[in-house]
Amino acid sequence: MEVAEHNAEIGGVPVRWLAAGDAPVLYLHGVPNSGAMWRPFVERGGGIAPDLPGFGRSGKGGDFDYSIEGYSGFLEAFLDHLGLRRPSLVMHDWGAVGLAFAQRFPQRIRSLVLVAVVPFLPGYRWHRVARLWRRPGIGELAMGVTTRWGMRRQLPAEVVDDVWPHFDHGTQRAILRLYRSAPEQVLAPAGERLGELTCRALIAWGAHDPYLPDEFARRYADALGGETEVEVLDGGHWPWLDRPELVERVTRFIAGS
Repeated sequence: MEVAEHNAEIGGVPVRWLAAGDAPVLYLHGVPNSGAMWRPFVERGGGIAPDLPGFGRSGKGGDFDYSIEGYSGFLEAFLDHLGLRRPSLVMHDWGAVGLAFAQRFPQRIRSLVLVAVVPFLPGYRWHRVARLWRRPGIGELAMGVTTRWGMRRQLPAEVVDDVWPHFDHGTQRAILRLYRSAPEQVLAPAGERLGELTCRALIAWGAHDPYLPDEFARRYADALGGETEVEVLDGGHWPWLDRPELVERVTRFIAGS
C-alpha cells in the first residue's frame, strides 16, 4: 500500500504524519522513535502514524506540555483534525499516552494493540537509562554526550537509522521533560480507568525486553475490561524487528475489529 506524508498545524504545533488507505487506525510511537517506525504496518494494513510533538519532523517547541496529559490533549485535537471519530489505537513504549486519551473517551475506541508499552500500572520501576534522564543535570549531560556510535551499541540498527537524523536539542528536551513529568507514583493513577476499556485488545511483548519486563503484558490484560489476547515473543523492546510476523499479526487483528 502506498504511503504518503502529510503536514498540518494542529493546536499551534506543526505535525507530520504518514498515512495509507482509509483504515481508521492510529499508530503511536514511543521514545526515541518517530512515526516512521510504523511504516511496515501502515504499508501492510493502512492507517495513520504521526510524529508526536517533540519527535521526528513534528514541532519541538519549548511551550508544549510534554506529559501524559499534554499528549492526551494533543491526540484529541489531532483526531478531530482528521475527522477520525472511532479509531483503533496501536501503541509502543511511550505511545501509551494513547491510553490516557482512550480512558477519557472509551466509547471512541474500536480496538487496542499494546506493544511493549510503558506500564500505567502499579509495581513498575523505571529502567536505568530513564533514571538517568529523570535527574536534572545528569540527564542533560547524558543527552549531550550521546553519539550515533554510542546509540548503536544500545539500540538496534534499524531504530538508530530512524532516530538519529532527528535526535536534536528539541527531541532531547522532549524526552527529558516527558520522563521527569512521570515519576513512578504517576504511572499507576494514569491507568486507573483501564477497566472501562471494553473493546478487544491485543498485547504483544518481547520476552527479552531490557526496559519493560514482560510480566506487564499479563498485568495489562488483567487491568483491561474487554476480551484480550496476549503474545510474549522471542524478541526485545521492538519485537517486530526480531519477529517480523508480528506486523501481519497486528494488521489481521485490527482488520478483524
